[in-house]
Amino acid sequence: MRINELPSIRKKTKRVGRGGKRGTTAGRGTKGQKSRSGHRMRPAQRDLLLRIPKARGFRNKPQEPAAIIFNVGFLSARLQRDGREKGTIVSKESLIAMKLLPARFQGAVKVLAGGDIEMPFGVKGLKVSKEAAAKIEKAGGKISQ
Repeated sequence: MRINELPSIRKKTKRVGRGGKRGTTAGRGTKGQKSRSGHRMRPAQRDLLLRIPKARGFRNKPQEPAAIIFNVGFLSARLQRDGREKGTIVSKESLIAMKLLPARFQGAVKVLAGGDIEMPFGVKGLKVSKEAAAKIEKAGGKISQ
């Protein structure tokens, strides 16, 4: 037995682009960049540069997280469901106590005007939209900073 007669352990790889029978695609498939001769894929750096806008404003991302939003209708219904009294004051501490915010929450909270107020309540130390403030005061609640 000669060395060239030994059984091969490796699987022979398919040799692509070596012609073909009757003018076929020679195993490269039809059309596209990969089927052309001398094809080179576009460098990844160029793709990264194309994704970045001209102003390059990505360095100026907002430092603080986005505010968590609560609607007045939701807060009113939640206070009523929990059996709170009329005129209860809603603050970050009370929202943490109601388990609507995580225990160590540091971000901003904003109250918006969605829904109807079933029970009047006060707001302290939270951002409130103009419409929400009008609804709260109309229902008999107070807003303090």
